[in-house]
Amino acid sequence: MAQAYTDANFQTEVLNSDKLTVVDFWAEWCGPCRAIGPVIDELSKEYAGRVNVGKVDVDNNPQVSMNYGITSIPAILFIKNGEVVDKLVGAQPKSNFVKKIEAHI
Repeated sequence: MAQAYTDANFQTEVLNSDKLTVVDFWAEWCGPCRAIGPVIDELSKEYAGRVNVGKVDVDNNPQVSMNYGITSIPAILFIKNGEVVDKLVGAQPKSNFVKKIEAHI
């Protein structure tokens, strides 16, 4: 299961991590977000121990969303060593996520 990232734990869990972290910015009311939810959960299992995978609920965590200029969801950021190294916006096939992950681990 993907981790829940929040305004409170984002610095510790994502920015301070030396692993690639996949962050899915989503909301409960967003249809495309719900559509890729299972893909995000699959990735968290498949890359367990090698890549951190989690979600930020934009409605409950406005600070992180604002910091990264998230205006469209789902928005998936790939963060490594505190820096955004890649990004996907909108519902995507799983293969697109895998390509981005493999390019940065």
